[in-house]
Formats: sequence, structure tokens, C-alpha cells
Amino acid sequence: MAERPGTVLTVQRIAQDRQEVGLDQTGAGASVSEVAARIDRDIRALPLRNTPNVRTVRRRYSRECREADGPFILELARELVERYGHRWVAYELVGDHQEAFRSVGEGELEALGRGMDSWGAVDAFARTLAGPAWRDGQLSGDVIDRWARRDDRWWRRAALVSTVALNVRSRGGTGDVLRTLSVCGLLAGDDDDMVVKALSWALRELVVHDPQAVETFLRENEQALAPRVLREVRNKLVTGLKNPKRAADGTGWGSANPRDGACADQG
Repeated sequence: MAERPGTVLTVQRIAQDRQEVGLDQTGAGASVSEVAARIDRDIRALPLRNTPNVRTVRRRYSRECREADGPFILELARELVERYGHRWVAYELVGDHQEAFRSVGEGELEALGRGMDSWGAVDAFARTLAGPAWRDGQLSGDVIDRWARRDDRWWRRAALVSTVALNVRSRGGTGDVLRTLSVCGLLAGDDDDMVVKALSWALRELVVHDPQAVETFLRENEQALAPRVLREVRNKLVTGLKNPKRAADGTGWGSANPRDGACADQG
């Protein structure tokens, strides 16, 4: 897409037709490297590089790549992660492509998750790919358990956030007490702040399905659990809110880095 010097692209101008993308309806006509470079160019050209605008670009490429085969999308995702650092864009491209997502297993997830170094990146990975793959039987619980035992804090967080897909109804979760509490039990005594927040989140998502099981877990692990976990989960059990005072004051978390994607909860 040639631009005159000094021209600033708007979201509307970026969202142009199929020929601009370089793909036809079969996903042919451009290499993985070419498409990845175009995605990066279009994201960098945004006048305001926030999550909604970046997602507009991602959705356009999802539409244009709809008929591409799964291996093409997976290779494209790896290119976006490894060369350009567009992690959540890559994860959403895979999650939005049925064939690519259905082919995701341990190896693909390990490759796409390699190098995660922020809560936003981890949460996009776990909520978009790892958790749904586990929920749908594409990933075994043994893999999640191994992540929970890693030295890397971000993989331990990923194990916990992956349970969210088991329990959030809007994302296809139906409630899974055994698998959720199994992972939570492995990390009950972890004092890393990013893991503590994710543990609180995982337990709070389970409250709607089985509050008694969550109460029992808190009671049995009270000595190991961080004060934040006990406070926030008990608040959820009693009031339905993580932080009722903060909700009443109208305060809350700031915006996520658009390179990490939007996340409903820092955990």
C-alpha cells in the first residue's frame, strides 16, 4: 500500500480491500513473512495505537485469512511473536481461525508462549489459546501442571489463568472444580505477586459455580494463601465483588499496554 510522504493512515484507510492485504480468498498470494510485515506496518501506522484500533487491524486480517490453512496461520502467528512482538494479535489470529486453533497442542503453545514477560501477554495467551485448548481436550492437565511447577513466574501464572476458560460462561466455560482447584493447590503457597493475583482471579471465577468448594479450599489452605487471596476471594463470596470499596469509590485498574491486549482482570 503506497503512501505519499507525510501521509498519516487512519483506521478507515488501513481497513481497505483484499488486494491491499495481498491475499485472495484461499489465503494465497503472499508469504507468511510478507503478511506479517504488512500487519506490523499497519499497526505502526495507526494514528492512535490503542487496543481497539489494533484489534480493528487484527480483525481485518482474520477475515482475509479465513480461507488460509491452519499451518499458514500458525506460522504467521509465530512470525508476529518472534519478529515483531505482536503477541496478543498473534494469539487472536489463531484463536479466531478454526483449523489453526484445532491444531494447537503442547508444542504449538510452548512456541507461542516462549518469552512471555508481562501479565498482559500471559493473560492473552492463557485466555485466548491455552485455556480454551485445555477446556476442549487439546491439552492435557499434565502440561498445565508442569507449567505450574516451572521456575518462570509467567508460566506459573499461565497455568492459573488457563483455568479461567474452564469457568467463564461467556467464553464457553461450564465450571470445573476439580481441575481448577488442582492447579490452585499447586500454587497456594507461591508468594510471587503475579502468581498471587492470578490465584485470586482463578478462585473468584470458580465462585459462581461452586462457592462451597471455594470456601473449603480457603479454609484448608488458609496458612499458605497470601492475604490478598483470602481478602479478595472472601469479598467475592460475600459481596460478589473483588474489591467492594474500590467499586464504590469508582476507582480501578488503568489501561493495558496495547501490545499485550485488553484483559478483563490483572488477577
